[in-house]
Amino acid sequence: MNLLVLETLARGIAIGALVATGAGLWRGGGAGSVRLAGALFCAGVIAYAINSSPPLRHAAGWALPALHFASLGGVGLFWLLIVTLFEDRPITPRTLAPWALLTLVGLMGIAGSTAGPSAVWFVIRPRIWVVHNLIEAAFALHALYIIARSWRGDLVEARRRLRGPFLTMVTLYVITLSGFEIAEDFGHFKPWLRLLGGVSLALYCVVGAMVFLQARPELFGAAAPATAAPATGLDAGDRASLDKLAALMGEGEAWRREGLSIGVLADEVGVPEHRLRRLINDQLGYRNFAAFVNARRIAAAKRLLADAQTARQTVAAIAYDLGFGSLGPFNRAFKEATGVTPTEWRRRASPIRENPG
Repeated sequence: MNLLVLETLARGIAIGALVATGAGLWRGGGAGSVRLAGALFCAGVIAYAINSSPPLRHAAGWALPALHFASLGGVGLFWLLIVTLFEDRPITPRTLAPWALLTLVGLMGIAGSTAGPSAVWFVIRPRIWVVHNLIEAAFALHALYIIARSWRGDLVEARRRLRGPFLTMVTLYVITLSGFEIAEDFGHFKPWLRLLGGVSLALYCVVGAMVFLQARPELFGAAAPATAAPATGLDAGDRASLDKLAALMGEGEAWRREGLSIGVLADEVGVPEHRLRRLINDQLGYRNFAAFVNARRIAAAKRLLADAQTARQTVAAIAYDLGFGSLGPFNRAFKEATGVTPTEWRRRASPIRENPG
């Protein structure tokens, strides 16, 4: 059995695992953004698996242009899956930007390959694909950073366990794959590289199918806090901890502190971090610590921005006063919570009335 047959077989296994994973994510419960991002990512990887294999590409026939297009932004869809799954962010133009950038650069590379025997394009086209692969590696690294950055503040135990062992390996796989593609773009092609890529793809896709199809429902749950009262049956210690947490976050206004961490708050409540995570997640309905803290901050910001007595206070000053380290994170958190920017909220809350005279 030659290398090409083995590679095709490996890619077929990968495609089967991806179809199962994508269908499971799409039909499963949980937040719509995670389901859609997961299904789109699986579709993008399927397109890449076909487009990067000569036999499968030949078999695709009339569907090849669509598959080629769908494969261009696969790493951007991986990044989208990471931010929707681990940071509970919705799908917005901002979170779709990496996919759009990679697709645009890829289309430029395709345009160069169809521009005819131009000396300029002969020199530029390989460099366009090198840039594309470098951007892929950058977004994969950033996805790895996101996994590590929000690890400690993750309140969902199933999601905390998933971070390291699987998604880190997937990110490293994408980085390695980008390295193979860059080497190929510079003419350093070896037949065994494609076989190694196909086998690696099959391995990770099968592992991914096993993880996601057996994942507990709370892994993909909605990010919104619970509206119902805390469940009954709590022991006296948990009730006391919740009361102390409510006092610290209420009259104590602990949320105003810049850089407040779950470790510091757990020390002040007098419980271990894992126990505080469980209480905030199970009883208050938050999936990450940043959302728990920012809910208080955004509620206060809405009041301040609508108050005529603080009309002269800048948005930046309000953000710093509420515990945000800079204006950018405040603007993003506020818009995600309300759908509008802080400035727009202030304008709507106190519109300027024109003098009819």
